Amino acid sequence: MKRVCVFCGSSPGSRPEFTAKAGELGRVLAGNGIGLVYGGAKIGMMGAVASAALEANGEVIGIIPRDLVNKEIAFTRISDLRVVNSMHERKALMAELSDGFIALPGGLGTIEEFFEILTWAQLGIHKKPCGLLNVCGYYDKMIEFFDQAVQEQFINPSARSLVLVDESPPALLKKFQDYRPPKIDKAAWALALENHNMSKT
Repeated sequence: MKRVCVFCGSSPGSRPEFTAKAGELGRVLAGNGIGLVYGGAKIGMMGAVASAALEANGEVIGIIPRDLVNKEIAFTRISDLRVVNSMHERKALMAELSDGFIALPGGLGTIEEFFEILTWAQLGIHKKPCGLLNVCGYYDKMIEFFDQAVQEQFINPSARSLVLVDESPPALLKKFQDYRPPKIDKAAWALALENHNMSKT
């Protein structure tokens, strides 16, 4: 695993544990010789993970849309800051450069980015691990939602296993290194459900 993309907020959040855990993740990645790919800002969770990786002599690649250079305050201290033209281009380049994806606590942008890359995994567009670093139980409700969606037959149980979860950066990284992508036939699963439900009527 050469690089991991980290999705996270440009806000530090309400708890010091959030930025502390972001810093730990940055150091763990650097300590394992794994480069960081992230959103390119120097503030909030983004700044914490990038600063920690830099201080630990890790590789850091920031990718930021031109329109957000000032809004998110681009981290010009990193040597590889790539300014792109759109959010679509940002996400495509993040996916291209990365061998795995981790979501730290964040807001709508973080969640949207993680869900898109997770959907790509479900569709077989990539076979890279996707994980939630569940700091202070931040993603507990989202994890409950995944389980409910499986119960309600909107998520294939095999696809549910795409989401790796841990509250410890070293433990989550170990799950990434051990990851084997599940075999998912979404169309066959949906058809089997439809036939099963029709047989009950």
